[in-house]
Amino acid sequence: MGDWMGRIKVGIIGVGNCFSGLYQGLEYYKRTENTVVGVMNEKLGEYSWRDIEFVSAWDVSKHKVGKELSEAQYAKPNFVDYIKDMPKTQIIVKESPKLDGVGKYVEDWFDPINQTKSTDELRKDIINEIKYKEIDVIVNYLPVGSQKAVEFWADICLETKTAFVNCMPVFIASNGDWHNKFKQSRVPVIGDDIKSQVGATIIHRVLSKLCDDRGAKIKHTYQLNVGGNTDFKNMLERERVVSKKVSKTESVQSQLTERLEEDNIHIGPSDFIPFLKNTKICFIKMEAESWANVPFKIDLKLEVDDKANSGGIVVDAIRLAKIAKDRNIGGSIDEASAYLFKHPRVQYSDSEAKELIKKFVEQA
Repeated sequence: MGDWMGRIKVGIIGVGNCFSGLYQGLEYYKRTENTVVGVMNEKLGEYSWRDIEFVSAWDVSKHKVGKELSEAQYAKPNFVDYIKDMPKTQIIVKESPKLDGVGKYVEDWFDPINQTKSTDELRKDIINEIKYKEIDVIVNYLPVGSQKAVEFWADICLETKTAFVNCMPVFIASNGDWHNKFKQSRVPVIGDDIKSQVGATIIHRVLSKLCDDRGAKIKHTYQLNVGGNTDFKNMLERERVVSKKVSKTESVQSQLTERLEEDNIHIGPSDFIPFLKNTKICFIKMEAESWANVPFKIDLKLEVDDKANSGGIVVDAIRLAKIAKDRNIGGSIDEASAYLFKHPRVQYSDSEAKELIKKFVEQA
């Protein structure tokens, strides 16, 4: 046992804006002791957000690999600066295999290192690090479209018996084969694709269910999103966003008694606007009919910090993954996946999923 006993030991894949938002947000709460605003759950079971400690991190960028973590998380192309003087750590960002983790539109931003070792050699190094640090949970922040890279890390979690939180829309928790592998190995997995704390998809879902529950009939709807960070630049490569569109669309469709025809629903990223940085702007339109087929329309604009929205979710996902690991539960943790992620293995309404999480945490 190392110096980390008694905490939730977390490894990070991808020291990007999403990680910076979580990392700096936790430091903000430590300094202010203000957990009234923004924290969904002060405690989950025996675990507070204070129990989360980052002990390892991996990346592929020249700006981050080999640097101390608090320095690396400010490096290009990150924009998060809630806390401008993060405390130094003993953690050096290690090299991860590139595989398909860097899209063509973001290569100039990432500036990936020339891989110094083979993928097999890096795999051995990563496994040794996980075992030495006794990491409990791996959080995946790889870019959208990184199918091979996400599967590489999912395999590592299976081999090392490390819980996996999959923040990206590569389907692991929601894929039957992967779920079975994790279940048989008694390794928990939560995912896929973060459902923001108060973001585009959760609002679109709630509005859709509201209409459905109250007897209105949605005829057409769209959700368009623009932003200026690496995520949006990466998604200019449309081949990388196929699963992302599926994830967001199914999240909304799942709340309707009668699914919309494909031509009547459009959800997906729209464009990259550099000066927006981490600001995400969402436009939602719904055309529907109510009593006597009388039409009505909803037009909504949402402007949010995309990475704060992510951090507010992952802080709970980490603790729920640890609870499942403590109980030796494997496979998709459906309660957590349904409440915190867009594309879970089993879809529930958000109110149902919240109650299921409560019951899961309270189980002896």
